[in-house]
Amino acid sequence: MKYLLMIYGNQEKWASIPPEVFPAEVAKQEAWNAKYKETGELLGAYGLADAAAARLVRRADGQPAVTDGPYLETKEYIASFYLLDCESQQRAEQLAADLPWADQDPVELWPVLHESPVNDL
Repeated sequence: MKYLLMIYGNQEKWASIPPEVFPAEVAKQEAWNAKYKETGELLGAYGLADAAAARLVRRADGQPAVTDGPYLETKEYIASFYLLDCESQQRAEQLAADLPWADQDPVELWPVLHESPVNDL
């Protein structure tokens, strides 16, 4: 079964990490990515740009209508997401708990309810 993991962040959080420590924190995440890619349980890992780069897109008169920023006014935003393929929810919970920083910030775990056949192309 597939699961989506999401972690949240904000500029204040990233700025609080001393520059000399940041490369080691990134290396911890890359080690987690490699570990679970090797087991076949990590299908993809994606870090998102700052919320200031996000756009809200609607359709108006058949054309894209684009505005700046995410829709929700919030202090935190989705910083990264991971797609897993695990044998059970318990296993997905174990991987989520093993994420670097999971001892400091929660990780959202969502079962993937439906997968489009387009993914098989």
